[in-house]
Amino acid sequence: MTPDELKIVRRAYAMQIAAAAGIADEPVEDAFATVPREDYLGPGPWPVLRWQEAYTPTPTADPVYLYTDSLVGILPERHINNGQPSLHAFLLSQSATREGEHIVHVGAGVGYYSAIMAQLVGPSGKVTAIEYDPELAERARANLAGYSNVCVIQGDGGKVDFESADLIYVNAGATKPADIWLDRLKEGGRLILPLTTEKGFSSDWSKIQLHGAVFLITREAETFWARWISPVAIFPCEGMRDAASEKALARAFESGDYKRVARLYRTDDIPTELCWLRAPGWSLTYG
Repeated sequence: MTPDELKIVRRAYAMQIAAAAGIADEPVEDAFATVPREDYLGPGPWPVLRWQEAYTPTPTADPVYLYTDSLVGILPERHINNGQPSLHAFLLSQSATREGEHIVHVGAGVGYYSAIMAQLVGPSGKVTAIEYDPELAERARANLAGYSNVCVIQGDGGKVDFESADLIYVNAGATKPADIWLDRLKEGGRLILPLTTEKGFSSDWSKIQLHGAVFLITREAETFWARWISPVAIFPCEGMRDAASEKALARAFESGDYKRVARLYRTDDIPTELCWLRAPGWSLTYG
């Protein structure tokens, strides 16, 4: 396939995933149409994971096979994938990213979605890509070497220090927000926060909303507004799995009402009747 033909395929892919995500967001669509997915996933054929099926290799190493709304294994032996494009398109659209902003990408993997973020913030913005796994961090560093506005850091995304951010985009399932994620949000900053139970990385897609959800947290001075935006099944976030918070989260999901969540508190002294979740040191409440 020629480079010009691949450009057409990428544009069609971007349009299709935007449609699957239910968004009309030109900057997000353009970013997906611009970044070559094959540059981040190593040599083909590639292991593709479809709903409730095993990994299936693409028929050949033709990159056209990567331009579907599918998970592609990056460490398939550990079930670590390059995430579903339509989910990331939706979450990036919900985050309302603008040119010139600073994004911190926690769980950058091999850097594909970090590159899309770099396109969204433009040359005047920057992306700090944090990856826990040393092998993946090294791959991301090599893959993103051409982006002067991206810095790759290997380390624990809940502990690594970074400059204040307009958007912190967590790309793995936590059981609670890290203090640094809340501390480093700028005024008006947003946090994409996937919260999952121990069953939150499951092949039982029919129960996905019972085990994991993405919340959009927005900072207003010392107030953190919270809004449910999506169910999620996602790889667990290394370093951000807390047993007490996981148990509280599991109880909260079983009770339902996650769509009523309106605020995140950095305390656990909120009256029980106001809480969707109350765990040691933090709460998610209805108002």
